[in-house]
Amino acid sequence: MKNPRILIVTPEITYLPAGMGNLAQRMTAKAGGLADVSASLVAALFDLGADVHVALPNYRQMFNMDVFNLVNKELRLYHGKLPADRIHLAEDRIFYYRDKVYSSYEEDNTRIALIFQREIINNIIHHVQPDLIHCNDWMTGLIPAMARRLGIPCLFTIHNIHSEHVTLAQAEETGIDAAEFWEGLYYDEPPGSYEHARTKVPVDLLTSAIFASHYINSVSPSFLHEVAEGRHGFVPPPVQREMANKLHAGCALGILNAPDETYDAAKDQALVENYTAQTHVAGKRANKIEFQKLLGLEPNPDAPLFFWPSRLDPMQKGCELLTDILFQLVDDYGGEHLQVAVVANGQHQVHFHEVVGMHHLEGQVSLVDFNEQLSRMGHAASDFMLMPSRFEPCGLPQMVSALYGTLPIVHATGGLRDTISPIDVDANTGNGFAFDVYDQEGFRWAIDQAMRFYRRPANERAVQITRVMEDAKERFNHEATAKAYFEIYEKMLQRPLTSKGA
Repeated sequence: MKNPRILIVTPEITYLPAGMGNLAQRMTAKAGGLADVSASLVAALFDLGADVHVALPNYRQMFNMDVFNLVNKELRLYHGKLPADRIHLAEDRIFYYRDKVYSSYEEDNTRIALIFQREIINNIIHHVQPDLIHCNDWMTGLIPAMARRLGIPCLFTIHNIHSEHVTLAQAEETGIDAAEFWEGLYYDEPPGSYEHARTKVPVDLLTSAIFASHYINSVSPSFLHEVAEGRHGFVPPPVQREMANKLHAGCALGILNAPDETYDAAKDQALVENYTAQTHVAGKRANKIEFQKLLGLEPNPDAPLFFWPSRLDPMQKGCELLTDILFQLVDDYGGEHLQVAVVANGQHQVHFHEVVGMHHLEGQVSLVDFNEQLSRMGHAASDFMLMPSRFEPCGLPQMVSALYGTLPIVHATGGLRDTISPIDVDANTGNGFAFDVYDQEGFRWAIDQAMRFYRRPANERAVQITRVMEDAKERFNHEATAKAYFEIYEKMLQRPLTSKGA
């Protein structure tokens, strides 16, 4: 019996395994974490022997080359070399000339999403003949209803709670015959009939996907339960209800993402000195000095260094908690030369600059725009990573920091709760510091706990950090994530995913 064929549908991906085709390693379409997650899952499933296929838009930016300077003949040549056996590209002119995955205009993103789904529904599903379809985020929200109509099991992964609303007429205008599966969609109000719904009752794409899928998963177990229990006010009621329904029916679970495999302190080319769990003391010291110089901080390898890697979004990331306590924090620990480094963009940048300027914190606090190399070095150079998110479906920086021997300080919510537990030196357990109540006092308490740890003898700290790095390498990897998806695929298919499991 042949292995079941899995079709993963995603609008973003950072790379594909080399064995999947000639140009697989040169393909990329990334706007955020979804790309990394999709890439790592496809790669891990492929390595484990699964008959995995992937569908994504044919954005020209997938090629890591200046395609705009290619003449048509050359471009056709590259298109001719694209792998066709496992990588399936949705073709439409709307994809070809974009220089980024998403537009600044919601209407454009909705149209792009519909055209992508048209190609999946009209062409790619029929070509691939999958035994199971795995869809990702609202941009694939119509496909689960079509899959149900075709009798194909469908898993839908919720990466965030954003949705868009479209009418059936809008879907039809792009070439989707929505009449085939309209009854499997979720509408803003009872639709009555197809004719009534067609122009007057919008479809909620995210809720439709949750409603129509056979199984759903979120990117952390805790976030799934938080949403289902109505603990986040920003979650639309229809999303909350349908996720709760799936959970109560036993058709929902949380599967943690894993960082990209390039996040490896022993191999990361962004670092001035690579290191392992056993050699982290010297390695982190060398990276700290260089990082301090690059950010204009006082070069001091003994200064406790706190690193902020996430976008400065006060609605989610908790950056206002840091600016509220920043001066007092630096002042209270001035004798120990505490430093704070922020490598991030976002609307809250101006408030950091105001605090630094008002209290003359230059040399102790530094803020620079996001830069991939600096961010990687920050994870390696720092002693602690700050991530006090109000909510966090999964989060990756806290895992990356643990892999680099930097202890995360987090708000115990969603994926942060699932990945970070308070360090206990005596019990030889834990990998960071967590606070339960989302406010300044809770955040400051966790930082104080981190400083208590920092005051311990250097040899004691080194033992714990070695343990944290080894544990992170064991827990936060693609193979662990892929095996979890293996299990849910096999449950949905009621058969082994590979002949090895037969």
